[in-house]
Amino acid sequence: MARIFIAATYGGIEMGGQEPNSALSATTEAPEMLLLRDLAVAELRGRNFEVISVPDFERVQQTIDWIDRRAHTNDVALGIHADAYAQAGVQGASVFYISKNGERKNHAQMMLTAFCGRLNDMPNLGVKPDSSSALGSLAFCRRLGIPSLLMEIGLNIPTQDRSAQQQYRREVALGIADALAAWNRDMAGGSSKAPDYLPIELQVNGEPYPEHGILINGNVYIPIDLADRLSANVAGNPLVRRIRYRGVIYVKSIELRDFHISVTPGLGRTFQIRSQLPITLDEMERIVGTGQTTPEQLQAFLAANNANVPPELANLPQLYFDECSIEGINWDMAFVQMCMETRFLHFSEALPASKNNFASLGGSDADWAHFANPQSGVRAHVQQLKAYASTADLQQAITSPRFFTVRRGVAPTVRQLATRWSTDGSYAPKLLATMRRMYEFANLF
Repeated sequence: MARIFIAATYGGIEMGGQEPNSALSATTEAPEMLLLRDLAVAELRGRNFEVISVPDFERVQQTIDWIDRRAHTNDVALGIHADAYAQAGVQGASVFYISKNGERKNHAQMMLTAFCGRLNDMPNLGVKPDSSSALGSLAFCRRLGIPSLLMEIGLNIPTQDRSAQQQYRREVALGIADALAAWNRDMAGGSSKAPDYLPIELQVNGEPYPEHGILINGNVYIPIDLADRLSANVAGNPLVRRIRYRGVIYVKSIELRDFHISVTPGLGRTFQIRSQLPITLDEMERIVGTGQTTPEQLQAFLAANNANVPPELANLPQLYFDECSIEGINWDMAFVQMCMETRFLHFSEALPASKNNFASLGGSDADWAHFANPQSGVRAHVQQLKAYASTADLQQAITSPRFFTVRRGVAPTVRQLATRWSTDGSYAPKLLATMRRMYEFANLF
């Protein structure tokens, strides 16, 4: 039977670092996650599972290194995590899996079903690829050498009754134990000897490639020499997982995503690798220009991330397409920025939907800007982007209250815009990661 590693991860950990603004919430997350880890470990050991409790480390890479040094071939690892950015009172559970791994997606679904089966009142928020996280990658899912998943839990712990608090935590821990037991049973039966990995066929930009790749735990690995040919300098990158198998060094192909290379399943055991993508990194970063998506694709991407878009905002994708087309602004970038700023139209009390402010625009009176209707709000957003990115004249009457406060043309790219729009040091990578996710959703990558 496979061994189970359980780690408490918290504090907005993404891509090996800590997200800005998350340290404060980590001080409250840490004790809860550690309590749940210890309770789940005790429960599983009581059921005769071999469980290893991972020590509490400051950084996720330390957690990964600790597990990798001790893990056997058939072991599994679960990180339990509370969303540092969840709104107060939000409750529910989701499980993240490494993007483009169908086997791990099935395991995530199996775990979430078992967990929510124990906690009937815990909303099931679904399984999610790690590419849907803020920066487009979760280290705990990506970098471990054994199969790993990250469970994110929005807790609603009773605040007054200590006995009720203890009972609630125990129920959550039992749900985690049920989930891990289901995953462990599915993984059981493997051998601890050196594995024989399944060879796979590779096609590069539509042409057969003479060497094979290999499939490891559902993840595609390609020869490092092919990565070099595709101008992906991964050899010295410590964040890209490499293995040596029968005399060849292979790299995990999902990491090529950061080098603007796409790897997708083809027919049978063939995988398609594309380095000649229809959209360049420079085009993604430029604010002035045209988008690559249709209004229908924008609508579908929004619906996939928010099934309950307010009816009065149903036409928002078309508005962004139209207003950006008039002003010569990349509608893909503007629309994605709206999705980020509003969390896909999940509004807050401070900035409700009624303000029609879709980009956190400030007013001229040290308060949030307020617009009469959605079209005016979209137009103001587009005009403010044009103020930063271009010196060209506006084509329509000004609705942005701070258009004239901007030094025109000072920020023609997303990265130049980021520090002027947000204090989040990861703002540009997050925006570009969400754009990439939208292009993948629209089958453009």
